Amino acid sequence: MPRIHWASALLAVIASIAVLKPTPLAAQTTNLTIMVFQGMQNLPQLAAKSQGFFAKRGLNVDIKIAPDSDELREGLAHGRYQIVHAGVDNAVAMMDVAKVDIAIVMGGDNGFNRLIVQPDIKSYADLRGKTVIVDAPDTAFAFLMYEMLRKNGLNKGDYEIRPVGASFRRMEVMLKDRTAAAAMLNMPFTLRAAAAGLGDLGSAVEALGPYQGTGAFVLRSWAGANSDVLVRYLQAYIEGLRWGVDPRNAAAATKLYIDALKLNEDMAARTLAVASHPTNGLTRDAQLDLEGFRNVLGLRASVTKQPTSPPPERYLDNSYYSKALAGL
Repeated sequence: MPRIHWASALLAVIASIAVLKPTPLAAQTTNLTIMVFQGMQNLPQLAAKSQGFFAKRGLNVDIKIAPDSDELREGLAHGRYQIVHAGVDNAVAMMDVAKVDIAIVMGGDNGFNRLIVQPDIKSYADLRGKTVIVDAPDTAFAFLMYEMLRKNGLNKGDYEIRPVGASFRRMEVMLKDRTAAAAMLNMPFTLRAAAAGLGDLGSAVEALGPYQGTGAFVLRSWAGANSDVLVRYLQAYIEGLRWGVDPRNAAAATKLYIDALKLNEDMAARTLAVASHPTNGLTRDAQLDLEGFRNVLGLRASVTKQPTSPPPERYLDNSYYSKALAGL
């Protein structure tokens, strides 16, 4: 074979090998299915998806809306979802009650919960003998309601408890069924409740102190086997959060709320204003509030009659978040 033809053939073989070589992990597309509760706290995921922050990190993220905490916890335990965002007391319940080894890897917010009541309920005393509705009776924001009621003279047995599911379901039930006297609701459902004429007995954080509401948690086994994917997801989430609360992006972020939460423009703008508040909105860079988490654990211990609350470190793994933040 003439030398020039031999060289051309060799270059062609090398080129073909380069084409067949697998792409680096960071350039591959990884499919993730996550589950979130619908609400104001979805802004980082909505922004990360719409602005391409997931895509540029090789992530294709399918966002599922949780109907209730049972499905969210069971779906995570059985691998239907790889990452979930919910009140972190759900993670504690998975670890301590269901004996599923989880890790809370990021914070999010304080829950923004308020005790919403029917128009004829003017005080805590008016809830005696009435029915209160919850997501699930044994976790998270239900515990907040029980403690607010207890501090105002109502103990278990003074009211009936009915589980109905997530915030959007609780609001729908209250609007259709006047016997559903009270529920814990968060943004933007508190705005919708007020517009519909429902009453408000106050903020959980104002009544009970700092609280770690929404956080991200995963199976420890999955995180260990997919650490790079988890770090990339957290980076995209944080970048989405930064973009969403940046005043320069207010019009586009408002549109995300309009489309995803079916809000009118005024209500979407009010929701964004709360989310973007520098001290009382979505937690900057989604850091976990350790004091608030200690209060979560203390509240669970109190409601479930445990002598002491466990150490926060039992449930936390900050290594993925630290690595994500360092890489931004």
